[in-house]
Amino acid sequence: MYLYETAAVSAAALWALTGILAAGPSQHLGAIAFNRMRMVIVFVMLGSFVAFTGTWRTLSADMLLPLLMSGFIGIFLGDTALFLTMNRLGPRRTAMLFSLNAPFSVVLGWIILGEALSAKMLLGIAITLAGVVLSIAFGKRKSQLHVWETIKGPLWVGVLLGLAAAMSQSVGSLVARPIMETGVDPVAASAVRIGVAALGLTLLMQLPFPRFKAQNPATLPIAMQVALTGILGMGIGMTLILFALSGGKVGVISTLSATTPALQLPLLWLRTGEIPAAGAWIGAILVICGSALIFAV
Repeated sequence: MYLYETAAVSAAALWALTGILAAGPSQHLGAIAFNRMRMVIVFVMLGSFVAFTGTWRTLSADMLLPLLMSGFIGIFLGDTALFLTMNRLGPRRTAMLFSLNAPFSVVLGWIILGEALSAKMLLGIAITLAGVVLSIAFGKRKSQLHVWETIKGPLWVGVLLGLAAAMSQSVGSLVARPIMETGVDPVAASAVRIGVAALGLTLLMQLPFPRFKAQNPATLPIAMQVALTGILGMGIGMTLILFALSGGKVGVISTLSATTPALQLPLLWLRTGEIPAAGAWIGAILVICGSALIFAV
């Protein structure tokens, strides 16, 4: 009973945890170097699994271009923008901004695919947006001094990067959706998407610009933390959500997987010793309520 729902909540909890685990290594290496290392590790893991199980046979030549485009937009651009946001705004604000990928996906589906956009969905989008704005504008007390609550650089730059991350994720998913509906093995498809992101990030780091290089050496403890974020978030987390979607109701599973910002707050409390502000809690709850309306739970 509630096996699929438990899997969805577990995935959301893992994403909440990896958001916190990634903050240190991303700051140490820089967003691009961190993301490159993470993508390479996950690609090796998924590629080995696909090669061992033979599920690569479910891929056909006509699927490659959409999957490559999806990986470039959703992971290469999206994840890079995500960790650039984290380095500027911290994990809490980043998780809230990234939660906008659900409303973006609904609106893009309406504009591009002609999918229905009901009054309930519009209300859900408005509530989700209100939760994100509330969390960013009123989610910190003056007494909170932890570095993760410090905004580095102009706030609007971090917000734009977060919005770009959410939009890129939505566009990447939209491009991949027709391919995923054919019954292709999701792990094989993920390996292609992550592979092109790893290649793009590797090429980007070869350019003669300091901001594209690692900001500090990749020590063994840092590399192990990076690997852990990849295994937990993209390995186990994505496997759990795919399992949940295979047997659970899509609306319920999608809403439960959107609880990441709320689940992250107690973890931040434990990690920093600072109780999140009321605005952060209320904003996270509004995101969950808005997601429930969007996905018509």
